Amino acid sequence: MQEVSTPIEQIIALRKEKAAKLKGLGIGPYPASFKAELLISKIQEKYKGLKTGESSPEKISVCGRITARREMGKATFVDLIDTSGKIQGYLKADTVGTESFKIFKDLVDLSDFIAIKGSPFRTKSGELSIYADSWTFLSKALRPLPEKWHGLKDTETRYRQRYLDLIANSEVKEVFVQRSQVISTIRKELESLGFLEVETPMMQKIAGGAAAKPFITHHNALDMDLFLRIAPELYLKRLVTGGMERVFEIGRNFRNEGIDRDHNPEFTMLELYQAYADYGEMMKLCETLISVSAKKIGKELKTPFRRAKLFDLLKEFTGADLRPFVGTPEMKSLIKKFDLDVPQNTPEHKILDHIFDEKVIPHLKEPVFVMDYPALYSPLAKAKADDPFIAERFELYMDGKEIANAYSELNDPEEQRKRFELQVEAKKKGDEDAEPYDEDFIVALEHGMPPTGGLGIGIDRLVMVIGKIDSVREVILFPTLRPEVK
Repeated sequence: MQEVSTPIEQIIALRKEKAAKLKGLGIGPYPASFKAELLISKIQEKYKGLKTGESSPEKISVCGRITARREMGKATFVDLIDTSGKIQGYLKADTVGTESFKIFKDLVDLSDFIAIKGSPFRTKSGELSIYADSWTFLSKALRPLPEKWHGLKDTETRYRQRYLDLIANSEVKEVFVQRSQVISTIRKELESLGFLEVETPMMQKIAGGAAAKPFITHHNALDMDLFLRIAPELYLKRLVTGGMERVFEIGRNFRNEGIDRDHNPEFTMLELYQAYADYGEMMKLCETLISVSAKKIGKELKTPFRRAKLFDLLKEFTGADLRPFVGTPEMKSLIKKFDLDVPQNTPEHKILDHIFDEKVIPHLKEPVFVMDYPALYSPLAKAKADDPFIAERFELYMDGKEIANAYSELNDPEEQRKRFELQVEAKKKGDEDAEPYDEDFIVALEHGMPPTGGLGIGIDRLVMVIGKIDSVREVILFPTLRPEVK
């Protein structure tokens, strides 16, 4: 069974030969299915009362991947794993049959999938095992697990061959189980509140709904360029206009921007819209969704989350009142004042973002709703009635990461038109991320959209924060990577 020092090409060739021999014996190396009676974790639970040396007369079947085997003359111990856990199988020549045992010994390898049927018993070492009456071949693995697979740590291998990572590191699989639970919990909570799950286009004629650089693709039949969506916002608000008053979507967004510990070019977002609500209602809903999803995976969050105004935080940590700089040429002077590593042609809103990122975010460890952003920098948000300079908008920060963004949605078509026109001018001045003009969306608003609150939550970052995980690549099964260097 020793393959460690054997070249991989020879291992594959040898295993192919074994697959051919199995076929020659009338044993299909890749049968269609096998029905196991219980998951391994259920077996472990059901027979946990068996004492050392005791056995059960019941017959059960179990299937899984072989991850270890120990030969003892005419007997073999194997470790089997399935999605739920590990159990030991015991195969003996005089029990499964001499010929069957020889086939097992000669033609079955580590990483192969098998099923065994037999009686549970507790070994002298205290390990629950299955004393096999028979075994069934389920799948021949042509490649072995990597050397020291159970301690697989190389990050490049882990991300490029995530299946090996899942086999080798049970804690990695648990992260993705928890991710699934978070999404499922959010979905169920929203459905209980009367929200309807919908789907909007992934390919869009106008890349709107957020400030970001899109990916461009081409539709051959229509001979037109399309954009992979950066956000579903404008389509979801069309649905609110159409009378679907509580809608949500959980899906992928795509942004052609940098990659780092907090960013991947494709990522999962929850976006929802609720008629007759404002950003205050969205704050309560956001807090609820995050709290219940954290609780589902065994984490408790202290609520209510702190509320703080953007310009108050900026003044607290910079010592300066930055509100008067918004929308003025003096905003550029802040680049030098705060020694920002950005070019002079940086758009105004990004200057403010950089100051916030450097001076404020490092202090935002506990959950905090950062409220009341400049309306000038929030083209889709409604301005406050008593202070038009400020938009009814918040961002939620947890452990120094932006987790959510929400508005009281702008539903005045004439004001939205003016905002779009300002964005067009900003783009002409070099702001590549400026919101594009979407006339069809204006037409939709002209038909009347009720007062609406909108909320977006980044699922990847949410899982990172509540799971105490420091890289987005650890919560995305197949993160975007550079081409592998051969």
